Amino acid sequence: MSDPLWTAREVAAATGGLADGEFSAQGITFDSREVQPGDLFVALQGVRDGHEFVAGAFAAGAAGALVSSPVPGGPFVLVADTLQALEALGRDARDRAPQVRRGAVTGSVGKTSVTQAIRAGLDLAGPAHGSVKSFNNHIGVPLTLARMPRDVERAVFEIGMNHAGEIGPLSRMVQPHAVCVTTVGPVHIENFPDGEEGVARAKAEIFEGLGPGGVAVLNGDDRWFDLLKQAALERGARVAVFGSDPGGDAVLVDFRPDPEGADVTARIWGEEITYRLAQPGFHWGPNSLATLLMLEALDVPMPTALEALASFRPLAGRGAARQVAVPGGSFLLIDESYNANPISMVAGFRNLGARRDVAGRRIVVLTDMLELGDQSQALHAGLAEPIIQAEIDLVFTAGKAMQSLDQALPAEKRCGWAEDAAALAPAVTAAVRPGDVVMVKGSNGSRASLIAKALAEMGAAREV
Repeated sequence: MSDPLWTAREVAAATGGLADGEFSAQGITFDSREVQPGDLFVALQGVRDGHEFVAGAFAAGAAGALVSSPVPGGPFVLVADTLQALEALGRDARDRAPQVRRGAVTGSVGKTSVTQAIRAGLDLAGPAHGSVKSFNNHIGVPLTLARMPRDVERAVFEIGMNHAGEIGPLSRMVQPHAVCVTTVGPVHIENFPDGEEGVARAKAEIFEGLGPGGVAVLNGDDRWFDLLKQAALERGARVAVFGSDPGGDAVLVDFRPDPEGADVTARIWGEEITYRLAQPGFHWGPNSLATLLMLEALDVPMPTALEALASFRPLAGRGAARQVAVPGGSFLLIDESYNANPISMVAGFRNLGARRDVAGRRIVVLTDMLELGDQSQALHAGLAEPIIQAEIDLVFTAGKAMQSLDQALPAEKRCGWAEDAAALAPAVTAAVRPGDVVMVKGSNGSRASLIAKALAEMGAAREV
C-alpha cells in the first residue's frame, strides 16, 4: 500500500487542530456523496452544515473527519474553522513537496479545457497532479492542493472567479511557477462596475502568486493583452506570448480542421512545427499554443507535449461529440452544455459552420448566458449576426435572455423559443433528423444539459 496522503497527526500539525483518534487517509473530500473508503471527510459550512453528513461519510468508509465540533462514529481532527483548516492543509501539501513544478490557469474562456490538456501532458511526463472538474474556487483550489501526493513532479491548477479579489489569494496559495490567462471576455460582468476591464484586472491577480522569474503565458490576440502584460511584468514575470501575431513566441501559422481533429502548423520560438490535434474547433489553435508554452515552462519535453495534444479529446459538456442512432440513420450531437458566454458562443458557431461532413442541417440549441448584467439583452441579440455568417440552418432558444436572440433572427432560422430548457427539449427531439449536426450550448445554470441529455437518449450514443 502507498504512503497515506494524510495521517491524523499530520492533519492536526498542519491545521493546529486536536486529533481525537488515529487515521490514515488516502484521499480527501467535502462531498459525502463522493466519499471513497479511506478518505478524509471535511465538514464544510455551506447551504447545509457538513457536520450533518459526517455519519454518512463514516458509513461510506471515510477514515476520519475534519470538524469544528466533536462528532461520533469515527476519529476526527477538531479545528476552529474547517475551511481555514482545508486552506492550511493545501499550503502544507505544497510546502512538503518542494520538488513540484506548479502551473495555474485562468481566463474567461477555455480555462478548464486548457488546464486538462496541460494535465494530459504532465501525466505523460511523470507523476503529476491537477484540478478535477471545475474545482477552481475558494474551496476547489485548496482541496486540489490538499489532495496532492507528496511524491509528484508536476501539478496544474485551474483558478476562477466571480468577483474581484478572489483569484489573488488562490494564486498566492498555489505559488505557481507558470501561469496562463487564456482569454478575457464579458463573463461575470454584472459583478464589475467597470465591466470587461474589471474582469481583466481580476484575471491579472493570478500573477500575484508568481515568484521572480516565473512565466506568464498570455494571449497576444486578447483585447486586454497590454493590461495583462504590464501586470505580469510588474510582478517580475517572464512573458511568453501566443496567438496570430508573427512577433509572438508561439505563432499559429495554419489550422486545418477535419471531422476527427485538426492539423496545425505553428512557429514556436522561431522554429516551425506541425502537429495533430484530436480537437477540430478553431479555438484549439491558440489553446494548443497556450498548452505547449505552459508545458515547456513546467519542464515537459516538446515531443511529450505534442503526444498529449494528439490524444486529448473534448471534455464532457465542452465540445464532446457523439453520433446518436435514430431510425433511418444517425445525427451528430455536439455537447457544449456546461458553459457559455459571447466569445465561446461565436467560436462554437464558427466551428459548426466550418464542418464539411454535414449531410443534413446545422442546428444550434441555445439557453441563456448568465451574469451579463445590463448588457445581457444586447449580447444575446448580437449572436444573430455570427449565426447568419456561420450559415446555421435552424436555431432553438430557451430562457428569458435568449428571447432577445430569437427576436433578432431571420424568420427562416427561428425554430422555437421556450421559457426554459425542459420546456424546449421535446420540440428539439421532435425536429432532429438523420444527417443533422446539433450543437447544444448554454450556461450551466440555464440547464442546457437537460436538452443534451434528451438528445443523447433518443438512441444509442457513440462518442466520436
